[in-house]
Amino acid sequence: MDQPSSTTARIAVASFIGTAIEFYDFYIYGLAVAMVIGPVFFPEASPDAQKLNAFLTFGLAFLARPIGSFVFGHYGDRIGRKATLVASLLVMGFSTVLIGFLPGYEVAGWAAPLLLCLLRFGQGVGLGGEWAGAALLAVEYAPQGERGRFGMFPQLGPSVGFLCAVGGFLMLSEWLDDAQFRSWGWRIPFIASMTLVLIGLYVRLKLAETPVFARVAPAPTVLPFAEVVRRHWGSVLLGALSLVVCYAIFYVATVFSLSYGVGKLGIPRQEFLVMLSIAILFMALATPLAAIAADRHGRRRVLFAACFLALLSGFLFGPAMESRSPLVITAFLSLELFIMGAAYAPMGAFLPELFPTRVRYTGAGVAYNLGGILGGSLAPFFSQKLALAGGLSWVGGYISAAALVSLSAVLLMRETRGESLD
Repeated sequence: MDQPSSTTARIAVASFIGTAIEFYDFYIYGLAVAMVIGPVFFPEASPDAQKLNAFLTFGLAFLARPIGSFVFGHYGDRIGRKATLVASLLVMGFSTVLIGFLPGYEVAGWAAPLLLCLLRFGQGVGLGGEWAGAALLAVEYAPQGERGRFGMFPQLGPSVGFLCAVGGFLMLSEWLDDAQFRSWGWRIPFIASMTLVLIGLYVRLKLAETPVFARVAPAPTVLPFAEVVRRHWGSVLLGALSLVVCYAIFYVATVFSLSYGVGKLGIPRQEFLVMLSIAILFMALATPLAAIAADRHGRRRVLFAACFLALLSGFLFGPAMESRSPLVITAFLSLELFIMGAAYAPMGAFLPELFPTRVRYTGAGVAYNLGGILGGSLAPFFSQKLALAGGLSWVGGYISAAALVSLSAVLLMRETRGESLD
């Protein structure tokens, strides 16, 4: 049998492919929420209530993500990054595939939404353990001075995962009519994720343990989470708050905007999915640019600039969406996701650098997933509520407020560029 090895290319692929798969799984649910989950699992409610219920199931996974970060972080800090990353991928993959086979309300009654919530919870647990491990895999192999560049690889995963998710639903929208899509077509992307999971498992099982963890493995911390709470709670809190703007922008610009654009503005679903596909390319473009800038100029400077631009962009949300122009809306969504990519890219190195090796998996994972709860779990839900109460300008205010929170956190954090991981 081949012995595990770790070339730069294999490290890049292993850290990238896992987050791409995990976020593909996560995003296909978000897109399904915007298009079909409400009518399939909550058909007795009004259309607006269906959307709110669907958005609540979307937020459930964010509440599960800290549990995943506690569990997988504990074992990731005690037994190693590699085995824990394999386990997180399996949890996420099986939860996603089972959603594809789940009967709707008309067949199973209230058992259907209950099982949906359980599987959505499983998705959250799996993703809760994925990101931190993938980021550590890249950063703990990186040469000094290049951790931002290596930390870029897991940060590219969401862009590619989202493109695959949107591309899959876009093809189904072209091939199937609405009745076929609502009946069974939406299930195909969920079931198809099993193929991607098998590819990810193959790549990760071929990888060796990180050298940074190997140096501390003989004396692991007994309870990593207890040490994180006791000694590093400030880094966890500030790290989480710095991520709020990333999640708020992303899920408002994708899940809520898709739902609102199709349902309220009357833009065809296929057309809006193409618009999102174009916009997500700008997020992918911003990721390496911001990662390189973070190595050259520091994490805090890049994050400060991105948060400031995000604060200003909130004022454009209402006018851009209310224009009803696909060109204007696409340009605005591209701007939002470019800013999101610029704020998200440095986090691949920044959050792991805040914590010592013996608790790095737990600390970075808890901070990352707490940021997901605060910034993303209820972003589509609150946006729907704000749009109903005060219009789209209120949704833009929500983005600006999230940016202000993250901006304040960044100002209070220390610069980690150049610090030793040991």
